Amino acid sequence: MTRVVVTGATGYIGGRLVPQLLDAGYEVTCLVRSAWKLTDVPWRDRVRIVPADLSTGEGVRAAMEGAEIAYYLVHSMSSGGHFAQAERAQAETFAAAAADAGVRRLVYLGGLHPAEGRLSTHLASRAAVGRVFLDSPVPAIVFQAGIVIGSGSASFEMIRHLTEVLPYMPAPRWVRNRVQPIAVRDVLRYLVRAASLPEGLNRTFDIGGPDVLRYGQMMNGYAVEAGLRQRPIAALPVLTPWLASQWVNLVTPVPRALAVPIIASLQNDCVAQEHDIDRYVPPPEGGLLPYRVAVRLALRRERAGEVETSWQNATVAGAPSDPLPSDPEWAGQVVFTDERERRSTASPEAVWRVIESIGGVNGWHSAPLAWAARGWIDRLSGGVGMTRGRRHPSRLNTGDVVDVWRVESIVRGRDLRLRAEMRMPGRGWLELSVRPDDEGSLYRQRAVFFPQGLAGRLYWAVLLPFHGIIFSGMVASILREAERDPDREPGERQRAAGSGADTTPRGEKSP
Repeated sequence: MTRVVVTGATGYIGGRLVPQLLDAGYEVTCLVRSAWKLTDVPWRDRVRIVPADLSTGEGVRAAMEGAEIAYYLVHSMSSGGHFAQAERAQAETFAAAAADAGVRRLVYLGGLHPAEGRLSTHLASRAAVGRVFLDSPVPAIVFQAGIVIGSGSASFEMIRHLTEVLPYMPAPRWVRNRVQPIAVRDVLRYLVRAASLPEGLNRTFDIGGPDVLRYGQMMNGYAVEAGLRQRPIAALPVLTPWLASQWVNLVTPVPRALAVPIIASLQNDCVAQEHDIDRYVPPPEGGLLPYRVAVRLALRRERAGEVETSWQNATVAGAPSDPLPSDPEWAGQVVFTDERERRSTASPEAVWRVIESIGGVNGWHSAPLAWAARGWIDRLSGGVGMTRGRRHPSRLNTGDVVDVWRVESIVRGRDLRLRAEMRMPGRGWLELSVRPDDEGSLYRQRAVFFPQGLAGRLYWAVLLPFHGIIFSGMVASILREAERDPDREPGERQRAAGSGADTTPRGEKSP
């Protein structure tokens, strides 16, 4: 059985490629920095997981041991202004480890770009990473893909939200440049087949769908499939990529750090210059998916709650990556907490259903204006804000995004721990749990904050008065909804009216 290594298995493309490689008969090793994100994926027990860090090289060589094919599906666009240097250095580390381990093929997914002219930083970085692999001792297949369209892709989310939110779209003048989108299922098909291409092949392949469109045509194609009227689009010569990214940051879930490089890449025509891949991987019966068909399928999957992976899986720049410390006081670290508990006549199952469905369209069960304001402050400062929502309305897995939080751990039916990814002077977590009780259930809720310097302490002090409203309101609303749960046992509704409450907030805990 051929062994392959996949980087980016926690990301949008990699998370979809791994199960397809498994189904094709390959033995898969996942090289990941945050192994906890793969805890709940359905294919977890079918792969070997090796923690590694491309930025330092630690663990990369070990992950390559015995592999024949190595897929490189990571990028650092959201890591700040120096992502191009980081991407090149990480690619060199990966290529060197592959050569040292005797890997016989590298596979990389880059982006379509013109052969001449000045490229955006994003496209130039993708091209540079491709050259690193082509110049390495290991033969490489470098796919240069158009805008990827599929449920959960960042490009699709930008098109969707811009079209749905804005009745009129001011855009940079180069929004009229031509692009060649490609359906995510076609991208995955090429990536799987790359493992079986002829030995020694070392080159780039342009891949794109059958349609060449302007970005405005893509937006209006989405509008037709979504049942919306078409949007007028004005090309404004003064709207720079940076200004356009601020606009995108406000009206879409895509944060500024990711929107800037994506939008800047639209200043170039991104159209396939050759179709040589057809000689090695013939198009499927019926051809590659047209753009509007890809949009239709993506909408169908999103409405059915069947989004396999999302751009939101990517690590957020500046967000904490370490789990909640088990005993911070022992380590001499200052920690602030807000802890509350209440007994309820609702069953533990009913309470858990409410806990697991928190966030997104279901809201946060208290002070919606306060949550919205905090999200807007985060967005204006370049953070992720409250617009990311969640992948599924009622089910969570480890690593999933819930608005400004990420699921750090979940024990279904008992415990949910969310880690804050909002911008703030410190690190924060929110824990929600339920246990059986004599009369029904015991609900516990804990907010934990590790301040960073004086700013962190002041931040907690300023928000302290609001916690009494927000967190106590969450407790009351979560249990009230659980007690209305139609799946409760007969007679429980009547007992709910007489349930007592004991809510106990606690303030600072420090050594």
